[in-house]
Amino acid sequence: MNHEEHSQPISNSGSFITERDLSSFALSHERIHPQGDEDEIHLSELWHILVRRKWTIFVFFLVVTIIGMTASFLMTPIYRSGVTLLIDPEGQNITDYHDVLPTESAASRDDFYQTQYGLLKSYSLTKRVFQELELADHPLFAKKEPSFIGKLKGFIKNLGKAEDADEEEDEDLAIEKLITEFQEGFTIAPVKNSRLVGVYYDSPDPKLSTQVVSALSQAFINTNLERRYEASAYARDFLKDRLLQIKARLEEAEEKLVEYGNSHEIIDVGENQSQAANELQKITLSLALARESRARTEATYQQMLKTSDKGLSRILQDPMIRDLQESLAKIENEYAENLNIYKPDYPKMVQLRKQADKLKEQIQESVQDIKSAITADREEAIVLEQTLEEKSQEIKAEIKDLARRNIQYQVLKREADTSRQLYEGLLQRYKEVGVSGGIGSNNISVVDPPKIPIDPYKPKITLNTLLAMFLGLFGGLGLAFLFEHLDDTLKRSEDIEKTLGLHTLGIIPLISTKELPDEQSPALINVLDKRSALAEAYRSLRTALQFATSTGAPKKLQITSTSQGEGKSTSAVSLAIQFAQAGQKTLIIDGDLRNPSLHRIFEMDNSVGLTNYLAGNASPAEISQGTIVPNLFMISSGPLPPDPAELLGSAKMISLLSIAQEKFDHIIIDSPPVLGLADALIIGNLVEATLFVVAAGQTRKAFAQGALKRLKAGKSKVIGGILDKFDSKYHGYGYSYDYSGYHYSYGTDEAYDYLSSDHHKPEEIK
Repeated sequence: MNHEEHSQPISNSGSFITERDLSSFALSHERIHPQGDEDEIHLSELWHILVRRKWTIFVFFLVVTIIGMTASFLMTPIYRSGVTLLIDPEGQNITDYHDVLPTESAASRDDFYQTQYGLLKSYSLTKRVFQELELADHPLFAKKEPSFIGKLKGFIKNLGKAEDADEEEDEDLAIEKLITEFQEGFTIAPVKNSRLVGVYYDSPDPKLSTQVVSALSQAFINTNLERRYEASAYARDFLKDRLLQIKARLEEAEEKLVEYGNSHEIIDVGENQSQAANELQKITLSLALARESRARTEATYQQMLKTSDKGLSRILQDPMIRDLQESLAKIENEYAENLNIYKPDYPKMVQLRKQADKLKEQIQESVQDIKSAITADREEAIVLEQTLEEKSQEIKAEIKDLARRNIQYQVLKREADTSRQLYEGLLQRYKEVGVSGGIGSNNISVVDPPKIPIDPYKPKITLNTLLAMFLGLFGGLGLAFLFEHLDDTLKRSEDIEKTLGLHTLGIIPLISTKELPDEQSPALINVLDKRSALAEAYRSLRTALQFATSTGAPKKLQITSTSQGEGKSTSAVSLAIQFAQAGQKTLIIDGDLRNPSLHRIFEMDNSVGLTNYLAGNASPAEISQGTIVPNLFMISSGPLPPDPAELLGSAKMISLLSIAQEKFDHIIIDSPPVLGLADALIIGNLVEATLFVVAAGQTRKAFAQGALKRLKAGKSKVIGGILDKFDSKYHGYGYSYDYSGYHYSYGTDEAYDYLSSDHHKPEEIK
């Protein structure tokens, strides 16, 4: 039988496990465990993270709390004394005169108070209080002897300088440092929505704190009064100088104004301009009326020229012409009627014609008179308009000439008026300053005088302790989540499915070594207590393998892991025991020829084993051993060879598996770890399927991915994973092994005697 014939896994029924089986299994896995909502955060998951990292949180919380309390008790007690001041925007006006300092409007009130707060914290005010209280001699501010390093720095700095000058400079610098240190103890706290401000000073000496705030408030009031008085004195001197200058300028301007008016014969410029302007206004109004009349006569004249006599409106409306035309019409009507009776030469007819001709001549004369009147009106309107236009131009020229002559006069007059107003204003202000300058008005007063504090202001031990506890708690939580984020191990079945893409066939609970008698292997709990959580987990794994493929559980199965210590040997033995307890004849082979462990689990001899068959002349019957479990047989590793990979890939290994396949229902090989070794890849090509064991909280994701990638590159059929050493309290949520009435016990004493006795003799391979 060649290697290719055994490279395809064979099931219990003799059929192959195909890629289609694995694909259908993967599809069912996707239906059972959808990949959606990968980023969803479960509250229970956060809770289990806190449970897992509870000692980290507790230790960090305890350390921070202890440090906070210790630091609070070691701090020097600081006492705070304070004074409340009332600062009004303006001082009281004892006189009716305005103060020299500018009054504050509502818009600039905020700036005013910010200025006052800045003055309270100013270096000059602090220095004044420091010197008044002679704090340079106070024990808190006494000059301290510099350290050796300080002396060395001072010596290097003062090289090449005069000794006396250095001493004075150092003393001045030391005083400035003391004043700066003294200034840091002040706190200015304005009372919101009021004119009150609290001034506080913190010091280890309660009496000193009271003295300082009292001196500061009094110094601030005195400084304010001094500043007002100095401003008044400065204003008086300044106004006096300005008055002398303005007075001289006023006298000079008045002299120039009088001289210019006399030389140009200007009596009153304003009156002359008013008369000319009134006359111009009258002429302009008459000119407008004349232009209107001229336009009207012009229109009549043009109409006369364009139309016949009968079409002129003035002719048509004339009553005399209208009477003559009516008489003419009557005669013409009479003539027309008599023409039917008499001939034109009849005397009566001749008389009528003469009367008609006479009326026509009269009408024509009247029309000519009207035309002459229209022409005369037009010429008269034109002459009037020209006359008024000439008069208007004369008045305008007169006004312009007057304005031109009076420009310099007005300039001199305005300068004299301005100088006079300025002089009168400054003179009035000078008198006000002289009266108000000596009055000590004050806008600052003390509301609450300072008191000697009894209790220290800080440290606040209770508050500091609470803050330390708060920081310790939240810092511990943050540290726990940081450690959890940095922890890249696989912890839950979801991690195996998302990271490795494997279906989790079994979740094996963590068993404490204290629960094992005489430090026995956890795998033997499957024999000692079939109702234990461990036995139930492996029984569930066996059932899952039955449904892992369409042909049932693989007949030849390899169990491996990423690295040592992940529980692959325990899983191999436990799974083999479950198959054997189910009545199926099972063979377990220790394929880890570098670090074998099956003989230690079953406490059996390892002098003859797999290597004796692969490298020697031992027969399969000689290397197989029965175990305490019915239907379970074992082939131990035997002596360790120098090259295990060469032996595992030999034809004799293929032959051994072929022989065992005919005798046993299941063959389970405990394979070496994947990383760093080729043994698992070789065995993976000899079996039907591979189970990948992952230790919860121990196997790192990158290593597991690398191991799985090597298995798939070696054409191993990995059908699923086993999550071993799983503790639901620490590694996940939603899993519980709380079987009512079932405990991690090991049965009766008879069960233990049965495990250690030799009365059960397993059947050998014939």
